[in-house]
Amino acid sequence: MRIGEIAALVGVTSRAVRHYHHLGLLPEPERRSNGYRVYTVRDAVLLARIRRLSELGLSLDEVRDVLADDAGRELAEVLGELDADLARQEEEIRTRRRRLAELMAGTLPPEGPVSPALARLLGAMPETTSAMAAKDRELLTLLDTVGGDEIVYDALLPLTHDPDVLALYERLDDLADATVGDPRVGPLAEALAAVIPAEVLAKLARADGPALEGFGDAFLADFAPAQAEVAQQVMEELAKRMDGEREK
Repeated sequence: MRIGEIAALVGVTSRAVRHYHHLGLLPEPERRSNGYRVYTVRDAVLLARIRRLSELGLSLDEVRDVLADDAGRELAEVLGELDADLARQEEEIRTRRRRLAELMAGTLPPEGPVSPALARLLGAMPETTSAMAAKDRELLTLLDTVGGDEIVYDALLPLTHDPDVLALYERLDDLADATVGDPRVGPLAEALAAVIPAEVLAKLARADGPALEGFGDAFLADFAPAQAEVAQQVMEELAKRMDGEREK
């Protein structure tokens, strides 16, 4: 194959191929007497691997390290890995298209594209002018972006039909101008902690994802003093209950 042919086969430009030669990522092939480079199937496999690794976000230095680990392997093994990589990419594309189809089939919430499970939860929430309810929706949308969970959303669905939950939001709203130590803080924190479903606590207790550095402080800073005190007490109570779940 000539340089234009291997570039077209892999889906890169001839300029990119020359750049990879210059960086030492792709070895220079043999040249014919007329000076034209002659590429083999192994060259094409290596070039395809460079392209895939780059598309995954690796720097060219990181790509070089990965390729160094591949050196000396049989062509059949490299081709098998290439096929497995392509299969994973196909599955990822199918998953993304299924999610896109679900979003297009439903009504997008005001918060924008979210997971189908969260869209169901947000859609079931009653209309309210509560500022705390609006904050709750924003928080759920944020958590959905960094790793939401369908089990958690489904467990919260029954709360959308509970009028007492709206009353709790309103009680939080009433603390907007209150000071720390307001006598309403303790009872409200207890009531809020009590409505969190056991399924949610069990799921959170088993979660092993990365901690959101600084999230707790930023979360509390978004509230008025008395509201932040309520949120702090709720988190402390839930932490105790999650410790109990972990010990089971």
